[in-house]
Amino acid sequence: MAGEKSSGNENVVFVGKKGTMSYVLAVVTQMNQGANEVMLKARGKAISRAVDVAEIVKNKFVTDTKINDIKIATEEITTDEGNLLKVSAIEIQLLK
Repeated sequence: MAGEKSSGNENVVFVGKKGTMSYVLAVVTQMNQGANEVMLKARGKAISRAVDVAEIVKNKFVTDTKINDIKIATEEITTDEGNLLKVSAIEIQLLK
């Protein structure tokens, strides 16, 4: 499911190939259930979708939300053939 919780109190939404509104719904649902903080995480081509999700949530759905922190990184992934790929990653922290 898009809005999985990781260990601890951190609510994380992993942004991938689904439509943008699926992830917006996941974030809004978590905030409506009492979460004051939601972390959006994405890699590669999904980074622009994660930024869109953050902006849509902030501007249209939960207008008292603010973007607290943005972290960027490069992750190394090993393919099935054993090759090493470097993929960009982003974490966007939304606070209510």
